[in-house]
Amino acid sequence: MPKIVTVTLNPTIDTSCAVDHVIVDKKLRCSQPRFEPGGGGLNVARAIRLLGGESTAFWTCGGPLGLFLATLLDQEGVTHRPIPISGMTRENLIVYENASQDQYRFCMPGPQIQQEEMQACLQSVRDLAPPPDYLVLSGSLPTGVDEDIYAQFARQVPAWCRVVLDTSGRALTRGLEASVYLIKPNISELGAIAGREIVSDLEILDVSRKIVRENKAQVVVTSLGTGGGVLVTKDQYEVIRAPTVPIRSKVGAGDSMVAGLVLSLSRGRTVPESVRYGIAAGSAKVMNEGTQLCRLVDTERLAREMAQRSDSTVAKQAHDA
Repeated sequence: MPKIVTVTLNPTIDTSCAVDHVIVDKKLRCSQPRFEPGGGGLNVARAIRLLGGESTAFWTCGGPLGLFLATLLDQEGVTHRPIPISGMTRENLIVYENASQDQYRFCMPGPQIQQEEMQACLQSVRDLAPPPDYLVLSGSLPTGVDEDIYAQFARQVPAWCRVVLDTSGRALTRGLEASVYLIKPNISELGAIAGREIVSDLEILDVSRKIVRENKAQVVVTSLGTGGGVLVTKDQYEVIRAPTVPIRSKVGAGDSMVAGLVLSLSRGRTVPESVRYGIAAGSAKVMNEGTQLCRLVDTERLAREMAQRSDSTVAKQAHDA
């Protein structure tokens, strides 16, 4: 079993196309569609593959669209284990308007998953032998699933397995009840945990420290989007700025960030080093159009630039002192 296992309860096929103009009540002639696997955990597994790593992706698979999604994953060389469900795997539609360069994303809710099917998903993780070093629980929840389902998954693995939780809303707040290793909220999601709007770096630090102090997570990495991220642990606090890159699409940037971060940790790098690598992977993704994820060559180059910038900052501080 690879060191990293991802779980995707609400996978999707992302169908993307382009039109010249989006016009109401008109028949719009689209470009040839592009079909790609989607959903948090699947995107993390795909990005890990692109970065030269290995993982195993568990995901719910239903109907003809589920079979098509399995084929897409096979074509990308992603190691995966589909878990059969009776409902139909969902499909999302992403439309690019050439005239404005705006992007329209139509996200479907996903199938209704039966209780016995969810128990099969939990059992699949419970039966992992040996358990992975990292269990990544990522993405939205399908219709009707218990809000604390991610906490239930986290309890299926031994305490030494590091659980990484990347979701939003009640799935995130309830997931923290299991005391996970790492979360990667954005500012809005961090505010939802705190029950108030977050408007400053100091508030990010205060809320993150409270999460760590209450043993809900050992590591909190708050994503600032193209601004980078804020790392908080029991003993660390660091604002890590993202490199400046041309922005073509932000779709999948968060999943690429998680992929780079977890892959780096699995290779024995420190938490700050791994967060930098994750931010480099997220930045590498936004350089690519549409739903294309990060590329290894871009990620490695940006990671080196960030390391050099960090070394220069330390050297300057030592000189000033």
